[in-house]
Amino acid sequence: MHDDDKRLAAEAAVAEIRDSMLVGIGTGSTVAFAIRAIAARLGDLRRCVFFSTSIATDQEARDAGIPIGRFALASRLDLTIDGADEIDPGLRVIKGAGGALLREKIVAEASDRMVVIADGSKRAERLGAAALPVEVLPFARSFVAARLAALGAEPVLRMAEEGAWRSDQGNIILDCHFVSFPDPGDLAVQLQAIPGVMGHGLFVREVDAAYVADRGVVTKMERNPD
Repeated sequence: MHDDDKRLAAEAAVAEIRDSMLVGIGTGSTVAFAIRAIAARLGDLRRCVFFSTSIATDQEARDAGIPIGRFALASRLDLTIDGADEIDPGLRVIKGAGGALLREKIVAEASDRMVVIADGSKRAERLGAAALPVEVLPFARSFVAARLAALGAEPVLRMAEEGAWRSDQGNIILDCHFVSFPDPGDLAVQLQAIPGVMGHGLFVREVDAAYVADRGVVTKMERNPD
């Protein structure tokens, strides 16, 4: 059921793409359905240029025949479609389970509009059930972990088979659990102020809309509805 809902949410978001747009594509299992939906519409989107937020998304998109541009040469995008690990009624989001949180944040900030897609299990009245990923310069691992603990977090180093998991930038991820999740806006400011924190998975104001599908019904959440 979750896969059907992910597909429905993705297709609803992809319907927002118009020809000639510059479009960011996020990372994760729900975005995989968006990639398929984009590939199915390529005949109508010949002048679009797409930009990926991770090496994995880049490869998946290219395999589907989607042309991928160099984000390093782009200063703004029209639209970005991405997934979410958790989303609250105020469109505040936790992202980064796929490890692409830093690039996702940069692409989101560059976009005139960011749309999140999710199945119903990702909705929450209050953020904090999902771990909050923090991308950290390896040199600063212990220092940042101590600062995160002082904020009430229990940071856990993300691991892979070969050792500490590494982002596309070569950084490590500390997945943070909170007994009581702080105010998201305040926490975002505090995290960004820690030297050695390269990025975090709190998206407090970047998300403009969300398509959430639950048991076959798609609900659109809009920050500033017309």
